[in-house]
Amino acid sequence: MGGRFNVRNRAFRNGTSGRAARLAATVLSVLVLLPAAAHADQATTEEAGLGMASAFGSLLYAPVKVAYAIGGTVVGGLAWVFSAGDNDVAMPIWNRAVRGDYVLTPQHVTGEQPIEFIGRDDVPAVASAPPDPVYPPDPVYPPPSNDPAW
Repeated sequence: MGGRFNVRNRAFRNGTSGRAARLAATVLSVLVLLPAAAHADQATTEEAGLGMASAFGSLLYAPVKVAYAIGGTVVGGLAWVFSAGDNDVAMPIWNRAVRGDYVLTPQHVTGEQPIEFIGRDDVPAVASAPPDPVYPPDPVYPPPSNDPAW
């Protein structure tokens, strides 16, 4: 067969170039990761554990949240259609279905931040101060008299 490709074909057939590349990649990764592993302390181990717990929890939580969001989107769309296009009817349904957390973070795992499965409605960005209370005027009483019968 073609003589000019024999050297490359033989190298690939024997697997020597693939083995050499894998060996070089393995040695390089060990040399890069070894110092990081040597300096790992308790906090790093704890963070890694929380990261793994949140990742595993997200594998279970995210599909449920996505299914809930898709169902809420469909129900909100039907509410919009049957209310003759009234956004005031559909938006609360969409907000509660689509908003919220889709993945779990380490703060969710530790309880520092609550998991928001059902999203909140729009919250005003700046809360305005309550209006000043309006008090009725003081009643007017007749002046006291010096009449003893009074």
